[in-house]
Amino acid sequence: MTELLQSFEQFFSVIQKLRAPDGCPWDKEQTPLSIRGDLIEETFEAIEAITDGDILHVKEELGDVMLNVLMMAYMYQQQGAFSVSDVMKDVSEKLIRRHPHVFKESEGVSQMKGQISSSAEVLSQWDQIKRNVEGRGTESILDEVPKGFPPLTKAAKLQKKASKKGFDWQNVQQIEDKLLEELEEVRQAAKILSAEKEKNENQINAFIQGSSKTINKAQLNLEAEIGDLLFSVVNLARRYKVDPAVALSRTNEKFCRRFKYVEKKMALSDLSMDSNHLQEMDIFWNEAKDIEP
Repeated sequence: MTELLQSFEQFFSVIQKLRAPDGCPWDKEQTPLSIRGDLIEETFEAIEAITDGDILHVKEELGDVMLNVLMMAYMYQQQGAFSVSDVMKDVSEKLIRRHPHVFKESEGVSQMKGQISSSAEVLSQWDQIKRNVEGRGTESILDEVPKGFPPLTKAAKLQKKASKKGFDWQNVQQIEDKLLEELEEVRQAAKILSAEKEKNENQINAFIQGSSKTINKAQLNLEAEIGDLLFSVVNLARRYKVDPAVALSRTNEKFCRRFKYVEKKMALSDLSMDSNHLQEMDIFWNEAKDIEP
């Protein structure tokens, strides 16, 4: 414990020095608003390191996340809003309050319905404590999902909240059937849009300016159907306990690696990257897949 306390004190003193009058000009200029993006970026980098299993990188990235969190908390302390100690004290008390099955002195003991034996029971009890002990009830359980969440993360969180109320598919097969249904609706919506564009061939410029109502309506309908399809994919990911945002992030990285390989091989082969050389690009793409660990 002594080593941990010493490490935290050193860490905090470094942050205080950076924000001091004789500290770093850049750090002194920052505000909680200005470093919001840094916190998000560092969090994603930590997730990537954890996914890759690179322990040294994980240690570094978790340090960067902690830096942003502690720096932000200290900024509020400097403003007189609350102290860093307040933050740690409050979260400690919240953890004790929401885990009465672990901490017998917990205020949340009144919400215990018996012995806790599963994660589902823990989460149900957690919600009961939030509403009945902390008074954090909302008009709808969906109101608990932050408005600023990225759409993919928000979709998963909304579904998870609804599931707690029993509003969920009973099995994977139902989700897969829904996925196929939504895919067919996307196809039909795309056909309708294509047909409308054909009928209004001479009004494409008007469509671009937003004055072609029929094409605009068909475009919005296609957008809505693709949204439904994505929502169903998120549902499938959630059922398999896969974070869709993390999964898509990994796929983005994989695409980048493979595409860069294709670019490099095409340049070495003195071939231009265009639709006339799809066959060659496909060969190099498969090579990139084969050499991946």
